[in-house]
Amino acid sequence: MEIAERRDMLNFKDWYTTEEVDEALTIQQRVKLKQALRRNKAKIQLGRKRAMRKIASPEVLKNRSKKQARNVFLKKLLKNKDKSDLSYSARQSYEKILKRKSGAIERLAKKLLPKVRKKDREKIRSKSSSAGQSNAK
Repeated sequence: MEIAERRDMLNFKDWYTTEEVDEALTIQQRVKLKQALRRNKAKIQLGRKRAMRKIASPEVLKNRSKKQARNVFLKKLLKNKDKSDLSYSARQSYEKILKRKSGAIERLAKKLLPKVRKKDREKIRSKSSSAGQSNAK
């Protein structure tokens, strides 16, 4: 692989954040994602640990609130069914419905944002207070 090609390629973190992870994947995409996740498992775990100690950026908070809003709408659509029990084609049909409701999802995400922000701040506060107590021993 040439240097120019390598430079143009997205690293895993950039690719992972640009893709809609909740959306239904094709079988090929599913296999590729499985391989990539397995290859980068240690890096992902380290990154997750680091991220847990920091206050989330506004972009990350927005994505979290959007995901929560999507899940609210999905729960309403699924009623008592679990998403993991659905077939891939059924998931794709629900994803199409959610795509049509993107405006409503955006509005709900905006309403959920303060709660998500507050939860993140509380998480950081509890982490720092528990760290302070363990250091005092």
